[in-house]
Amino acid sequence: MARRETADIYYDKEKVSKCLEGEWENILLLIEGALKSYSAGKVSQPVRAAVQIKKHNGLLLAMPAYDSELDSLATKVVTVFPESKKKGLNSVQSVVLLYDAADGKLKAILDGEVITSMRTAAASAVATKYLASKEAKHLAILGAGTQARSHYQAFCHIYNFEKIFIWNINTESAIKLRDEILETGKQCVVCYTVKDAVETADIIVTATMAQKPILKKEWIKMGSHINAVGAPVPEWQELENDLILSSVIYVDSREAALAESGDIIQSKADIYAEIGEVILGLKHPYVHKTTLFKSLGMAVEDVVTAELVYQILQKTNF
Repeated sequence: MARRETADIYYDKEKVSKCLEGEWENILLLIEGALKSYSAGKVSQPVRAAVQIKKHNGLLLAMPAYDSELDSLATKVVTVFPESKKKGLNSVQSVVLLYDAADGKLKAILDGEVITSMRTAAASAVATKYLASKEAKHLAILGAGTQARSHYQAFCHIYNFEKIFIWNINTESAIKLRDEILETGKQCVVCYTVKDAVETADIIVTATMAQKPILKKEWIKMGSHINAVGAPVPEWQELENDLILSSVIYVDSREAALAESGDIIQSKADIYAEIGEVILGLKHPYVHKTTLFKSLGMAVEDVVTAELVYQILQKTNF
C-alpha cells in the first residue's frame, strides 16, 4: 500500500477519541455481546502471539480476531514497555488494523490507546455487573494511569459509588486522578498503602504494571469483587496466591488465561467460568462470595470497538 493511501486511512488518537466520546453505553453493549459470542463459539481468535524483549523489559503482542456475528475482522499490535514512562511515553502503545471481512481489504488503521482503554474497562464493568453486589458503594482502584481512568468512567455507568479510593506507586499520579474524580462530584481519597485502599472496598480494580503481588487476601472484605487487569504474561502477578485460591475465578478467555495469566498460572488456581458463560446463563454468578475477574483483554473486544469507530467515521468529518 502506497504511503499516501495509508495516510488516508490512518486515524490518530485524537480522531479515535472524538469518535468514542459519549459512546460508553454502546461500547458496554458491544463488549457484552462480544464476550457472549466468544463463549458461544462464534469468534475465531487465537491466543495472542507474544514476543518478549528482555533487554528492555518489553513485550510485543499481536492480537487478531474475526467476529462472525458482526462479520468484522481486525488485528491489534501492542507494545508494553514499563520503562517508557521515563521517556514521556505511554507504557502501553498500540494500533488496530481493521479489514473488510469479505475481501481482506484494509479499511482503517486506528490508534489503539483509546480503543484499548475503553474496551478493557467495559469488559470489567460487564463482569462487575454480573458478579458484584448491586449495593456496592466503595470502589478501590490500584493504579492511576489510562486504565484506572477508563475503569472509573465505565463503572459510573453501572454504579453510583459513595466513595472511591486510589492507590498508585507514584502518589503524584494518584493525586492527579483524585482531583479529576473530585471534579465529577464524587468523594475520592488517595491512599498511601494498598491495604488502606482496599479494606472497605466492595469492588477492586488492579490496573498496574506490577510484576510481583501487591494485593493480599487478609486486606479485603469477604464478598468483594476484584477486576484484575494487569500481569499479562506468565512471569508477572498482581495478586498473592492465597487471595486467588480463595476466590471464585472468572476470565474473559479460559484458553488465554491458562496460557498467559501469571496470576492463574503461578497460583495453579481453577477457573470456574468465562464471563461469557455467565452472560449466556450457563454458569452461576456467585455474587455473595469473593469473586475475581481476570481480564487478559481479547482481540474480539478490539474488533467490535474498532468497527464502531469506523462506522462513526463514515458518518462524520473528523
